[in-house]
Amino acid sequence: MANSQPFRPSHRVDAFFRMIREDISAVRRGDPAALSKVSIVLNYSGLHAVWGYRVSSALWRRGHRLLGRLVSQFARFLTGIEIHPGAKIGRRLFIDHGMGVVIGETAEIGDDVLIYHGVTLGGVSTKKIKRHPTIGDRVMIGAGAKLLGPIEIGADSSVGANAVVTKSAPPNSILTGVPARARQRTTPATHEPGDWII
Repeated sequence: MANSQPFRPSHRVDAFFRMIREDISAVRRGDPAALSKVSIVLNYSGLHAVWGYRVSSALWRRGHRLLGRLVSQFARFLTGIEIHPGAKIGRRLFIDHGMGVVIGETAEIGDDVLIYHGVTLGGVSTKKIKRHPTIGDRVMIGAGAKLLGPIEIGADSSVGANAVVTKSAPPNSILTGVPARARQRTTPATHEPGDWII
């Protein structure tokens, strides 16, 4: 018989606080204006929106869909950021400034992603299918960018401000324009906040 560890509520508590610390660290890494942990916890609406999403998503996954939507709408009212509880979001998402960000129900976001204000991860279909973008790890999405449909943006890519992206792009892409065109980076991404600027 295989060894199995007994369930311990303390494991969940430890994981919860580890995630909180990671979220705060993501803000400090992504915003040089962040003054202190206390300032981050009190003043960053993007952080509040991510925490609201985590609560609403947990309810959504457990079948409490109405309650999950109510929590997400309350978080939207408080932060100006709308994240559907059905979206799948990885670790250390940082939404900087945040106002006007919309993340749709079937969107998927990897780890260490940076999103600026006015970004939409939207759908182009009304059918019950995968209709929102999939974003790889360590992607930066500039202010006002619109990513539409079930497209995939590869890891370590950057989407320029106000770009309209309707086609998938491979890893290490830079996407700019309306409609956006992808080109490969000439130098590898270093994943430092200053290197996200394009």
